[in-house]
Amino acid sequence: MLRTDRLVLREWRDSDLEAFAALNADPAVMRHFPALLSREESDAGAGRIRAAFDRQGWGFWAVDLPGEAAFIGFVGIGSPRFEAHFTPCVEIGWRLAAAYWGHGYATEGARAALGFGFEVLGLDEIVAMTVPGNRASRRVMEKLGMQYDPAGDFDHPLIEPGHMLRRHVLYRIARPGSAAPAPL
Repeated sequence: MLRTDRLVLREWRDSDLEAFAALNADPAVMRHFPALLSREESDAGAGRIRAAFDRQGWGFWAVDLPGEAAFIGFVGIGSPRFEAHFTPCVEIGWRLAAAYWGHGYATEGARAALGFGFEVLGLDEIVAMTVPGNRASRRVMEKLGMQYDPAGDFDHPLIEPGHMLRRHVLYRIARPGSAAPAPL
């Protein structure tokens, strides 16, 4: 469990699944993803997240807003399920319910996740990726101090060729005090 000034990042509970499914079925939230997720697909995604915690003790934490909401989405770090020119790696990511956008929660939670990755796990680098048009996520990446790596742009291998969301941009951040990794 990680705590910030306003958030609690914790392992997942069965009671999170319904809210997670609603999040994954929201067209605004899923605008930069290839498709909305069915309840079964959403539950399978939560299962993969929970399995990562069981396997390694960390991953994409469920996010609570104490006193307001028991589950507003997730923030955390994990290993991508695909191969690309920059893998193996650890990526940072987030997905919050639209009602909680614009309050700095993604940035706040992501800072805690970065701290965990660098201070507890001793990672040298963490990456982030999104589609070029996802300005909100790119702003969060920039607020975190991540640097856009234009040479790292790639076609996401889990998205069908020709799909308008296949192209992704790559951001990187090195552990504070370490030498920055060489560009890709």
